[in-house]
Amino acid sequence: MADDVVPRIPFRPVPRDFEGFVMPPTVPPGLRLELSRARILEGREEEVAEWMAMLTERYDECLATLPAERAVFEATFRHREADGSLWIYHFALMGESGGGLDESNPVDAAHAAYSRRVKEPGWEELEPMFMLTPAHLRAAMEQWGSSGVAG
Repeated sequence: MADDVVPRIPFRPVPRDFEGFVMPPTVPPGLRLELSRARILEGREEEVAEWMAMLTERYDECLATLPAERAVFEATFRHREADGSLWIYHFALMGESGGGLDESNPVDAAHAAYSRRVKEPGWEELEPMFMLTPAHLRAAMEQWGSSGVAG
């Protein structure tokens, strides 16, 4: 193998029934901290930008989904690996009682459709180890994560 050739990075999604990792003691009870990643399908890179633009344009609709999901926050990142593959990372803090995407909701349906079209199926899950939050924000996160209502 030539020195400039980097082997393809494998994608190892967790099984669909993966219950998640045990939360470290620094994550408030009732909340889940998750960092997930998935490889983007070759030739779909421009659609990733379209996907994020759609979510940005429909930001208020996205915000309206957070109470049912008990999502305290979500963030998505793009990363190009040394082998040239493009990955997206999704970072979230949510209540354990929250639901996932509700595809009867138009913005969630559009979000899920992009996901199915643009990325490899499934997600790799990174194990959370530590979370640091000021007490006043921690209390608000716990309230929102348990009820989907601001305290």
